[in-house]
Amino acid sequence: MNGPWYNLEGKVALVTGGSRGIGLAIARELLRQKARVVICARKPEGLEAARQELEALAASLADGAPAGAAPDLLALPAHIAEEDQVERLFATVLDRFGRLDILINNVGMNLLTPSTVDADVAAWRKIIDTNLTGPYLCARQAARAMRPHKAGKIVNLSSIAGRQATPGMGIYGVAKAGLEMLTRVLAVELAPDNIQVNAVAPSMVKTGFSAPFWSNESLQAQIVAGIPAGRLAEPMDVVHPVLFLASDAAGYITGQTLIVDGGSTS
Repeated sequence: MNGPWYNLEGKVALVTGGSRGIGLAIARELLRQKARVVICARKPEGLEAARQELEALAASLADGAPAGAAPDLLALPAHIAEEDQVERLFATVLDRFGRLDILINNVGMNLLTPSTVDADVAAWRKIIDTNLTGPYLCARQAARAMRPHKAGKIVNLSSIAGRQATPGMGIYGVAKAGLEMLTRVLAVELAPDNIQVNAVAPSMVKTGFSAPFWSNESLQAQIVAGIPAGRLAEPMDVVHPVLFLASDAAGYITGQTLIVDGGSTS
């Protein structure tokens, strides 16, 4: 197997927002690591395209498997900020696989706001619900599934925006700061059940989510000028830290946020 090995074979991993960007990249690598993978997304069309791509990858990894056969892959529609949909999502995962070993809280969204105090309350609620309430609802269900087995990993996708005030990203930053505190609180509460809860906080990653920034050459140059590594992060720069925290190698690490920013906050 190319690349690092995380000993995730047979583990059941749920990746929220797994239909594109970092989430899809994480799902791909989990399959390569022989995990059983569940992705969820709110938009059916994106979810279906991701499912087809991941099925093709699963078939290529399974010698002799017929095309389209992916017993270790599940793609489910869900809006993670809606409690009833989250409950159905986890019930379906447990019905299919009987357990959950890893939750990757990857879903995130932002609406650029010129000023937090001038922002519409509806924008506040949407950003907070997606980036903080949704991960909380998923972590709550994950913990309930993991406790009987006295083992589990929860990895939250944060952002350096949660650590430094950034123009146009105020509400998003507040939500991500809250997610990091949620990470620490859950880590303490779930440690007796041998469930580790950590976060990864990247700087800007070249995905569709951040395309309005990096697709502008002048703006991208300004951003890169503040990164000692001299480039924007690629999805795989985030994938491997996430999988490390989801592996047994991180069994004594909990309540931590791993910064992945090329040195920009150093």
